[in-house]
Amino acid sequence: MRRRHALAAVAGALASGCGYALQGRGITTDASVKRIGVPLFRDRTGKLGLDTHVTQAVMAELLKRGRFTVVKDAADVDAVVEGEITAFTVVPVNFSSDTGQTQATRYAIAMTAAVVYRKIGQAEPLWSHDAFSQRDEYDMGEQSETYFDREEQSIERLATAFARSLVAAMLEAF
Repeated sequence: MRRRHALAAVAGALASGCGYALQGRGITTDASVKRIGVPLFRDRTGKLGLDTHVTQAVMAELLKRGRFTVVKDAADVDAVVEGEITAFTVVPVNFSSDTGQTQATRYAIAMTAAVVYRKIGQAEPLWSHDAFSQRDEYDMGEQSETYFDREEQSIERLATAFARSLVAAMLEAF
């Protein structure tokens, strides 16, 4: 009798599970979407080239999915991803005073964008977010001459991470 109760308890515990999962519930995109347009993201920040980096990264991430043809404009497409970069900040987050002067040695770089993913001909978007953001950090390095190189590398990483997160949010049901 005890063995029967223990077996029933174990079977019940195995059947119930904890309810947590690490993956999405599938693709939320309409199956008829085969061609996606990604026009150049608008940039309200004034950061030179940021719009190009972000747009190219989003296009590359969509292409990695392998299900879509991705083009640079919104003509003759099934769906469109439109974005506007609303904020871009670079803030020092670590300092050193080894030389007698306090200098920033590490910077945080962040970007926020409003993004809409919509199927052509539908009033309601498939997905939208008014403040989708991404953050990265980089070290200043020993020489101040390398500052802009480091910032440029960080912008590339930021754009790639932003695109990866954005496309996952748009296409996967989390």
